[in-house]
Amino acid sequence: MIAYLSLLAQIFGPPTSTTSTVDPSYFFNSISSGCSASSPISCQNSSVSDTCCTEYPGGLLLQTQFWDTNVPGSPPDSWTIHGLWPDNCDGTYIENCDPSRAYDIPNLLVEQGASATLDYMQQFWLNADGTNEHLWNHEWSTHGTCYSTLQPSCLPQGNPEGSEAVSYFQTIVQLFQTLPTYTWLANAGIEPSYHRTYTLSEILSALEQGSGGYTPQVGCSHGGLDAISWYYYLQGSLLDGQFVPINSPKESSCPHRDIRYLPKRG
Repeated sequence: MIAYLSLLAQIFGPPTSTTSTVDPSYFFNSISSGCSASSPISCQNSSVSDTCCTEYPGGLLLQTQFWDTNVPGSPPDSWTIHGLWPDNCDGTYIENCDPSRAYDIPNLLVEQGASATLDYMQQFWLNADGTNEHLWNHEWSTHGTCYSTLQPSCLPQGNPEGSEAVSYFQTIVQLFQTLPTYTWLANAGIEPSYHRTYTLSEILSALEQGSGGYTPQVGCSHGGLDAISWYYYLQGSLLDGQFVPINSPKESSCPHRDIRYLPKRG
C-alpha cells in the first residue's frame, strides 16, 4: 500500500497548498503484514479463510471528510479528516470491537516515532465538538479496533503494543493526502461562498473528474455541504495492502440544487 499511495500522492498532490512541503513517505512505519500481493480483495466472497490478509467482515471502507465552518484553526482551503470506517459489505457495521485496546493515541504516536503524523493530524483531523484527542481516541476505539487485519494476532512478532493503531492513523493520513477534495472542487469553480449555490450534479461532476471517475457520497446539513465519503475495497491488510476505489453504494443526502458551500469562520 505504501508504494500505491505514494504514487497517488505524486499524481494528485497533497490536499491543499498548505501541505506541499510534507513528504508522504515520512508518515509510514515499516510494518509488513506478510500477506501476498495477490491476496483476495475484500467484499468479493461470502466467506474468508484468512482474515489477517483479507478484511472481513468489514471490507467496505469509507474515508470520510468534513467541511466544518466553525472549528477554530481549521484550514480554510482544505477539508478535514473524520475517519476511515470498515463497514460490512452489505452496508451494516459493527463498532467498539476491543475495549482492551483503548490507547492514548497522541502519546502512542509520539512514543512510536510518529510525531510527524501527529503534527499533521493536529492541522487536518479536528474535532467540531470537543478536543481533537477525544476524536482520535474515539475513531480508533469505535472503528479501528474492528479491522480484522489489524488484530494483534495478525501483526509480526516483536512489534510494540499499539503499533497497529499507529499504522491505522498513518494510513488514514496518507490516504487523505491522495483525496484533495477542496482542490478538485475549486478546479471546477466550486468554492466556498456566502452568495453562490451549486447543484449536486456540479459537485459530483467535479469530484468524479478529480478522482479519475469515482463517485463519492456527498452529505449536506440544512442545505449546506458538510461531508464527503470516498469508498474503497481493500486488497490485503490495512498495514500494507492496496486501496481499490469504487463508486459510493449509497446515495448522497444533498438536495439536487441550491446547495450552499459556506466559507469557514474559524
